[in-house]
Amino acid sequence: MHTASSAVAKQDVSQKAMLWIVFAGFFMQALDTTIVNTALPSMAHSLGEKPLDLKSVVVAYTLTMALLTPASGWLADKFGTRRVYFSAILIFVIGSVFCATAHTLPQLVIARVLQGIGGSMLLPVGRLAVLRNIPGEQYIAALAFVSVAGQVGPLLGPALGGWLVQDASWHWIFLINVPVGLVGLLAVRRYLPQDASNAVAPFDWIGCGLLSMCMVTFSLALESGADSPWSALLVAVSLVSALLYIPHARRRVSPLFRLSLFREPNFSVGLIGNLFCRIGSGAVPFLLPLLFQLQLGYSPFHSGLLLLPIAIAGMLAKRWVVPLVNRFGYDGFLLINTLIVGVSIASFAAMSPGWPLALSILQLSIFGWANSMQFAAMNSITLKGLSHQDAGSGNSLFSMVQMLAIGLGVTIGGGLVSLFSVKLGVAAPAYQLAFLTMGLVTVLSALIFRRLDARPFQPDRVESEAVQAR
Repeated sequence: MHTASSAVAKQDVSQKAMLWIVFAGFFMQALDTTIVNTALPSMAHSLGEKPLDLKSVVVAYTLTMALLTPASGWLADKFGTRRVYFSAILIFVIGSVFCATAHTLPQLVIARVLQGIGGSMLLPVGRLAVLRNIPGEQYIAALAFVSVAGQVGPLLGPALGGWLVQDASWHWIFLINVPVGLVGLLAVRRYLPQDASNAVAPFDWIGCGLLSMCMVTFSLALESGADSPWSALLVAVSLVSALLYIPHARRRVSPLFRLSLFREPNFSVGLIGNLFCRIGSGAVPFLLPLLFQLQLGYSPFHSGLLLLPIAIAGMLAKRWVVPLVNRFGYDGFLLINTLIVGVSIASFAAMSPGWPLALSILQLSIFGWANSMQFAAMNSITLKGLSHQDAGSGNSLFSMVQMLAIGLGVTIGGGLVSLFSVKLGVAAPAYQLAFLTMGLVTVLSALIFRRLDARPFQPDRVESEAVQAR
């Protein structure tokens, strides 16, 4: 009897330790997505670059994560969850060290790509470890615990980044990952169960390559600008790559993403709506710290603190999603809420020297509140109609689109500020026009959600899909 109780207690300790390991990995990944933004002006000054040119530092990370996320599940099945998760943390830590020691922008971009390789596996493989080692009746609660890291990371990221830049140097926003990562590596070896590798179907490297080529060339085309002679060629390559995937997926027995995914109407509509709506939302965390520091004269720490209302309001808003969607339906809720998100983004154009702090906090809180509910509702409506067979690949494709949209938002938002600055010769109105444009893009995306059906909300799926809301 004593032996049995000891075994149960030991298993409970191992499960709790594993949850903390996954929590820490997700926290590092979520933190690193936001902590960099506040430090961009200081990083640009240190590297001798223009602040807007550092958008490639953000895009390199998010785009790498988008490209490699679909392969993470296959790697975990092929080589074992424990081995892949250990490798993910190790790569992420090495990438962080290289970021901190970079002396030029190209070096920093390459290091961010390395970070993105590790980061692309932290969440999906960690979630898979939870699924395989936590009993079914405890899985929802365990996933909810892990998802808190996705909320705490963005909450602490901007302020922590501003404080480190102001009191130490921008290098420390990457170096803080090292002790956390080293503890994580030791904990993985100690507590994460050893699972055997499995015989899996060959990975669709050709399909992954075609979609990667599509996303990379399209992002490069936007980065090059409309006046670049390379833009048209890059757009053409992007379009051809996407079109070539269709016959490839039809011929292959197990393609990266089955074409049957798009027969579910809400998945297709939700995917497109997510892409366009998140472009505006993705530009905000990049543009606001630049506006606060370069135009309004705030310190990095003050700038980071001003972003706290977005994260706090977003956390408080989650509980309102279910009753509001049940009352208005998905189509009605997303139509109205998307308009609120778009208008709140456009309202940031009014921020100028002397703008009341209380009004700024109100604007940021409204955006955070509406944006958080937007993500939760969009995630649920996009994924909830998929069959069990298509759920895994649909979730991977959805994650790719989310990360791609963040990268596009940064690229387009930064590009608009650069374009308007050149045209007008002054930076201040350029930021105003950029926010107005991104707000308009978000408002127009509301029209996409009019094609959704109005089936009831499924609250039992909120926790699992909330993990993907970042």
